[in-house]
Amino acid sequence: MTDIDISTQQAAIDEYQGDPGDRPVLRARFEHNGSPRYLLYTIKRFGYDHDHGFHLDLQLVSDELDEGRETVEAKLQEGDADLIDIDYVSTARERTAGAPIVAFHPYGRTVGGLVVPEDSPIDGLDALSGHRIGVVRRLDKNWILVRAACREFHGFDPDETATPVEAGSKVELTRLLEDGEVDGVLQFWQIIPEIVETGPYREVLPMSRVVDRLADADAGGEDRPIPVSTFLTSEDYLAAHPDAVRGFQGAYRDAVDRLQRDDDLWDEIGERLMYEDDPAVVRAVRDRWREMVVRDWDEGTVDGMERLFDRLKGVAGADALGVAELPDGLFRLDLEVEA
Repeated sequence: MTDIDISTQQAAIDEYQGDPGDRPVLRARFEHNGSPRYLLYTIKRFGYDHDHGFHLDLQLVSDELDEGRETVEAKLQEGDADLIDIDYVSTARERTAGAPIVAFHPYGRTVGGLVVPEDSPIDGLDALSGHRIGVVRRLDKNWILVRAACREFHGFDPDETATPVEAGSKVELTRLLEDGEVDGVLQFWQIIPEIVETGPYREVLPMSRVVDRLADADAGGEDRPIPVSTFLTSEDYLAAHPDAVRGFQGAYRDAVDRLQRDDDLWDEIGERLMYEDDPAVVRAVRDRWREMVVRDWDEGTVDGMERLFDRLKGVAGADALGVAELPDGLFRLDLEVEA
């Protein structure tokens, strides 16, 4: 276990913040225990933001809820950030409610997994009934996926037959599991290695398998991974600084390419940014990140995302998703993309 907190992670990032000069500034606000910080650190570490003509101002924030929204959602909508990432169902929910936000680039299949104690009788989604299951919030994508899969494949709704326990944050979710207050948790993917590699816990099922089964991911005759989370900005920022948004797309691709090939960089990230720097944990996070990240998208990708949404709505219902339709203008694929 490393002696890491938000301030020490921020200090590692600040070593590479640099001076924006006359470049447009993109204020990125991301959770201190979310996986995008690995990629954003890489952008700053190698100066990919300046290479692509913008300045990334990266600050880490809490993962707690703010009036029912993730902290990063609140910051974007209140004008305190220009760049965040959340799942596209949440984006649709907020845009439908009037938030002027748009998804302009994919991130990946950032779903979690069902984690239980090693001696738990829970061995699949069909065994959830009668158990207390920890979730960050009932509108979390992982709980929505579980509800849809249970209704589609097992004939019950765990929102009715099990007891979802809202934790309010990823940190509190782990505490609920460790203190025995729940029988299992739907934890976010990047935290699962820290739990199962260092404690008496096991992952029953990664939610990525549920996504694949529900999404009909093989679109257009080719293997097309479906991103669940995307990068967002405000309509005002996109209108005022389209070059900065395009620059981020280029810097993102450079960072993805670097993280796909550079194992030494992952060792550095483990030491400087991870709460558990055990080599086995770092390797597990690295390998899962490489599998889940989506470098780019096109119309076929968005078609798959729309199919997944329709499938979730058809199985779990609009009430479970908190939104009935994907609103117009949600996805912006029309930016002139850097080569």
